[in-house]
Amino acid sequence: MRSPLGSFDLARPAPDCLAELVPPVAEAVRARAGGLPVERIVYVDTDPAVADTAAFVEHYGRELLERSANCVVVAARRGGESTLAACLVPSAGRVDVNGVVRRHLGARKVSFAPMDTAVELTGMEYGGITPLGLPGDWPLLVDAAVVEMPYVLVGSGGRRGKLILPGELFAALPGAVVIEGLARPVD
Repeated sequence: MRSPLGSFDLARPAPDCLAELVPPVAEAVRARAGGLPVERIVYVDTDPAVADTAAFVEHYGRELLERSANCVVVAARRGGESTLAACLVPSAGRVDVNGVVRRHLGARKVSFAPMDTAVELTGMEYGGITPLGLPGDWPLLVDAAVVEMPYVLVGSGGRRGKLILPGELFAALPGAVVIEGLARPVD
């Protein structure tokens, strides 16, 4: 199979790669999370040593920066309670944590969740967190620009491998809310 983005040595339909995916992501693919047409999700094998965005695009091609998205976990606090959520934004931008996210979640303060918390509660590896397979009670805030991309490269749940899927499919994931301006440009 040919990858819809980039030049990867190995690209296969995600349902054929369940053993390569971390358990929550494999289960989401197996269960067709949100009614997703999982046959449109492609798994590409990548080097785990270059999983972080800057190293990844340096290794696999700078053009992928404009065609990829990052999923980050945030902790919103209000009145002594904390709520976790995930945000999916284009890799070329930054999550507007203290503006758009804070207002949308009705929080007094929002910050990035500690790495240990994000890893433990998602069942995914840091640097590979993806919107597929997130805890079902978490909101998933998706920047509208991601939904408009024909294909988007995201983490696979682990540092090895990435997933590529049509941007419109992110809007169909459980808990997804599409938001204009969730990301702001990187300075």
